[in-house]
Amino acid sequence: MASLDTTAPPHVTTEKPPKSVQQQYKGSWGPALDAALRMFLFATAMVAVIIMAASKQTKLISLFPGFAIPLEAKFTQSPAFIYAIAALSVACLYSIITGVLSVFALMKPGGSWTKLQFHFVIFDALLLGIVAAATGAAGGVAYIGLKGNSHTNWNKVCDQFSSFCSHLAGSIVLSLVSSITLLLLVWLSIYVLSKKLTRG
Repeated sequence: MASLDTTAPPHVTTEKPPKSVQQQYKGSWGPALDAALRMFLFATAMVAVIIMAASKQTKLISLFPGFAIPLEAKFTQSPAFIYAIAALSVACLYSIITGVLSVFALMKPGGSWTKLQFHFVIFDALLLGIVAAATGAAGGVAYIGLKGNSHTNWNKVCDQFSSFCSHLAGSIVLSLVSSITLLLLVWLSIYVLSKKLTRG
């Protein structure tokens, strides 16, 4: 009878380690995805800033035969493009700061990352509004440059400055991708916080 009692404890000790490993794995996907999205936000916003800052083109416009004047197109000529540059630059800086915090939280598993989400969700939503507004403003001005507006007699310019407009188009598309990335970060934070609340 004594030999039967000694065989029971080993079964109890072998069941505990797998549970702790699973708990650490479940807790690691959140900050890992958050850090990856913030690095992607930095990449898209930075490339968008570089492309728009490089959108400069000079072309000779002939007024009459034998006489032409140089005209220059650059992003500083439109407040909407300046606003887009400023918003995307803020997004770059913000993604660096919050990305470093997410990496530190990933290296230290526990409840620290969940606490960061309370702050992240507020600032992510604020920056989403700023970047989305800048994308819309720049896109609206770029569309007028592409199509013009016959009602207000605004002529299109992209037929003259094709390189300038192609740079703007690429930058606006990347700015839209940055906005979508920020939206995904807000959704991720809300999901994590809702899970925390349901668990009690």
